[in-house]
Amino acid sequence: MKYVFSGIMLAALALFAACGSNSNNNNLNVNGNWSASLTDSNNQQILSFTTTLTQNSNGSISGESITFTSNSACFANGGTETGTITINGNTSGVTSAGIQLAITSSGTTPTNTLTLNGTFQNSTINGTWTLNGGVGCSGNGNFTMTKVS
Repeated sequence: MKYVFSGIMLAALALFAACGSNSNNNNLNVNGNWSASLTDSNNQQILSFTTTLTQNSNGSISGESITFTSNSACFANGGTETGTITINGNTSGVTSAGIQLAITSSGTTPTNTLTLNGTFQNSTINGTWTLNGGVGCSGNGNFTMTKVS
């Protein structure tokens, strides 16, 4: 009887562990190539860029190879990226992630900073953006980033 009870308890623990470890976050892997489109309040595209994002183990995001595909004097020399990701979830698994990215212009004075705040779900990030910097380098609106690989 003792062995039967132990076997039942082990099976129950294994079942609970399997259910508890279901993170459902396959679509929440930020690592890869991304394409972004930023629009203003009139839904007109203002900026677009491609980049490679990497999620670090400490919850930070680093970006590489940012290329602005729209003509922008604010980021004529490219930029550098940093960010954070906050995973949201419940006992059934991860449902979404909050993402904040900051892109800072390279080689411009004053420095221009593009801040994106969004929600990452199903290989897409949607949210709002704000640009602060020199003359002609300010604004805000909405953005969509799509993972391309």
